[in-house]
Amino acid sequence: MRIGILGGTFDPPHNGHLLIASEVCAALELSEIWFMPNQIPPHKQTKDFTNSEHRLNMLTLALKDKPNFKVQSIELDRKGPSYTYDTIILLKEQFPNVSFYFIIGADMIEYLPKWYNIDELIELITFVGVRRPGFQEKTEYNVRMVDVPQFDVSSSLLRNRIKNKQTTDYLLPKDVKKYIEEYHLYGS
Repeated sequence: MRIGILGGTFDPPHNGHLLIASEVCAALELSEIWFMPNQIPPHKQTKDFTNSEHRLNMLTLALKDKPNFKVQSIELDRKGPSYTYDTIILLKEQFPNVSFYFIIGADMIEYLPKWYNIDELIELITFVGVRRPGFQEKTEYNVRMVDVPQFDVSSSLLRNRIKNKQTTDYLLPKDVKKYIEEYHLYGS
């Protein structure tokens, strides 16, 4: 089984995340994409971050009608810092017959040498880079690149639009938008 992993804060999850997952899944003929929300330390869960429960709920809503997309909450379930290496070790123990494809944006490729235990990590997974204009793809590590149509949306853009009462039509899944409004997130 071949599984893609898309990590992030998903604060909030948006249609750009879904587009990336769909394109990588199709291009690499993956069985599933697991969306893996990152842990934000409790001492940092201030007004700058939405708590983990809300982020997990929004992600679940965003993926509810997409059978090949799943939520993988392993990083939220663990205590302490979440290093990708440690997470992959745990996933490989739980799913020994799965090949994992870890999806990163082109902006992260240049930072790979700084990742915790990168030389060991690169032996455990295949990195998949999503091209972005203005970012170099040069690295000493093997990264499989996938072209994704440009959809210039980010969680920070959406938080600002919601705060400023601007439209988010076609940027957010409808159920995520309803959840944000119901729980008055991001100043809605």
